[in-house]
Parts: sequence; C-alpha cells; structure tokens
Amino acid sequence: MSPARDDGRPGPADVSGLVRRLGLLEDRLRALEDLAVEESLRELLVRGWRALDTRDWDAWIACWAEDAVLEFGPWEAVRGREEILRTVRDAEEPYAHMQHHLLNTAFEVAGDRATGIGYMWFVAVGEEPDPGGPFQMGGPYDWDFVRTDAGWLVARQRLGVWWRAGEDPVGGLS
Repeated sequence: MSPARDDGRPGPADVSGLVRRLGLLEDRLRALEDLAVEESLRELLVRGWRALDTRDWDAWIACWAEDAVLEFGPWEAVRGREEILRTVRDAEEPYAHMQHHLLNTAFEVAGDRATGIGYMWFVAVGEEPDPGGPFQMGGPYDWDFVRTDAGWLVARQRLGVWWRAGEDPVGGLS
C-alpha cells in the first residue's frame, strides 16, 4: 500500500487496492445470493413433493407457475396449473402410500430464471400388501424455474423413467 498523500487522502495505489477488494466482495456477494436461491429452489421442491406424499394438492400445485408444463415419460406434455393438478391427482390419488425422493439436485441461476437437474426415486403401495414388494420407478428430473412476486415456482418439469421395479398396484403411472 502506498503512503497517503500529504493531505491525508489515499493515493492511487490505495484506491486501486480498494477497488480490487470491492470487486472481490461483490463476487462473494453474488455467490452467496446464488447459494440462497439454490436453497430456495431445493426448499420449494421438498415442500412440494412432500405435499404429494401427504396428498395436500393445494400446497403441491402452489409450487407451479400458472402456465407451467409437465412432461412425464409415459404421458403427453401437460400444460397449465389446473391440467397438471388434475392429471397428477388422478394418477396418484389411488395409491395407499407414496414416497417421492429427490436425489442429487443441482441448480443454475440466471437472474429471475433458474434451471435444475436431479433424480427421482418414487415408491408406492396399494391398499393390499404386495408380496413382491412396492412399486418403484426412477429417472432424471430436469426443471425450469421462474421467480415471481410470490417467490420461485416450477415453470417446466421434464421427468424421464429409466427403470421400474415391482407391479404398479393401481396402474396410475404406467
């Protein structure tokens, strides 16, 4: 650091050092903001998918944008919050118990938009115990998110089915 000027003000070297440190602080602040958004997205998904397991359909669909799109392996694309709710509720309501697991999630943030990836492990059982075990399936998630006045929402979800195990007791996800 260069000495201060005779009048007590910082010299040119002092100013350039301060500017460099301010730049580093700004970079760190942006990184912290991105981490906060990533945690908000993770919390959105956990809250929503827990709501699926407890059949709190209002809480689940509140995680979706009004014009959202759901793409799921065996179905055609489903568009709009109301149609997504109807389709998923009709398919999953018949299961006695469900567990939606979200695994290996990662997110990228770009302003008021974000993308995410992860894996699904879905487990469900019917009313009667199945001696062959529960119905399970898994595959990749691919999400688009949008930040709204209400917070982050799912704008698009693509879900592929890479594997299945056991018999689907109600046929809702075939």
